[in-house]
Amino acid sequence: MTNSSATVTQDEQGRLNAFAKEPQMQVVDTDQAKTAELLNGRLAMIGFNAAVGAYILTGQIIPGVF
Repeated sequence: MTNSSATVTQDEQGRLNAFAKEPQMQVVDTDQAKTAELLNGRLAMIGFNAAVGAYILTGQIIPGVF
């Protein structure tokens, strides 16, 4: 019993078991979490500097609102 899409094994009692052949695993090392944290930190620094700059120039935390 040969099938290219299944792997056939035989157990202790001689019964045949057909299992699906799984594709080979591929590990992609993108390190997406580190990139997301770096971007988040950089955007937070830009926002903080913008808030400080707006406060220095206008005296208001959110210009035009308060």
